[in-house]
Amino acid sequence: MKRLFKFRYPKITILIILIILAYFIFSIQSVQKYWINPGNLSNLGVFLTGFLFSFGFTTPFAIGAFLFMNPPNILLVAIIGGLGAMSADLAIFKIIKISFMDEFKLLEKAKPFKKIHSVPLNKKIKHYLMYAFAGLIIASPLPDELGISMLAGLGHVKAVPVAIISFIFNTIGILIFLLI
Repeated sequence: MKRLFKFRYPKITILIILIILAYFIFSIQSVQKYWINPGNLSNLGVFLTGFLFSFGFTTPFAIGAFLFMNPPNILLVAIIGGLGAMSADLAIFKIIKISFMDEFKLLEKAKPFKKIHSVPLNKKIKHYLMYAFAGLIIASPLPDELGISMLAGLGHVKAVPVAIISFIFNTIGILIFLLI
């Protein structure tokens, strides 16, 4: 067991192993046939797959499922998956907001963050840029925890704007995978 923790980047190693595992699982013909058959899809299954799309270690499996889905209504599946991902992101947001706020306040006093705050841009423009950057991270296969942490770190952000941003960008990200 000690050997596992001698890796310099154990979480990244686990993520790479999960990506490879998801690739092999979705290379199996019977798994592909299950996801390709639209009759096997339920709204709850799509919602749960969207939920898995938000978490770093389960994203490869959700992407595999979305890539092989062949739904009759792609937009509806993207919306239902986006709702699942949004609910996961809201849970992440609440956890981060409760347990990390003290560290976010310390980070604001750190030298790199002071440099970012000293950039001569309007405060609203900085916030909109942060929303856009966080949204791109949320839409991408990167762990949503990164984008949600950025939003939670703004301090004044409430759950409703996070839900809207999460829903829109996750739905777009899922739609892209469904169209591939």
